[in-house]
Amino acid sequence: MSAVPRWALLSAGGAPLFLIGGWTLAQAAQPDGFDPVRQTISALAATGADDRWVMTVGLAGLGLCHLLTALGLVTAAPVGRGLLALGGLATLVLVAFPQRPDGSTTHGVAAAVAFGALACWPALAVPRRAGRFPGPLQRESPTGSTPGATARRAALAGSAVLLGLLGWFAVEFFSDGARIGLTERLLAAAEAVVPLLAVLAALSCRSRSGATAPR
Repeated sequence: MSAVPRWALLSAGGAPLFLIGGWTLAQAAQPDGFDPVRQTISALAATGADDRWVMTVGLAGLGLCHLLTALGLVTAAPVGRGLLALGGLATLVLVAFPQRPDGSTTHGVAAAVAFGALACWPALAVPRRAGRFPGPLQRESPTGSTPGATARRAALAGSAVLLGLLGWFAVEFFSDGARIGLTERLLAAAEAVVPLLAVLAALSCRSRSGATAPR
């Protein structure tokens, strides 16, 4: 089995840093009336926003990090990696087509694709064949479950949480609720952290495999 390169840890760790660091700095540059609970992340990079370049760099860095992580996460199933890469690419598209006062269909579609792909990819990232897991990790645990089965359950649970957050954000967005910005930030932050957890899990499996391999 090919090993996940350690540089994937840098790209996966960079995603939440670019996103959360970007909106933190960009919010500080906005006028006093800016409300992060009500207003979206895209508003910070929108045409006419103060220092919009800060959030633009943050979102561009986020998209690039997702693309690099998808490239490096070689232990994941191709469909899952493809959706992670699609999420990164869609993020770059919404950066190229920022939110405008009169609306932007391309921006909205790109945001929907990015959120959807990044919510679904964990559920499809765990390989179905147990052989994709390294030697000793194929053995059953004392409870009778294999690491592959445990990883699949964790991935499904992760996607369920992300889809729940996506649904909450959608309700707020389409009903013009008072917590659009808050729900979007919770969703975006969670989606940015999940690839980091996946890379850490893959590297942990690699370390345990090496530690238990015959000398």
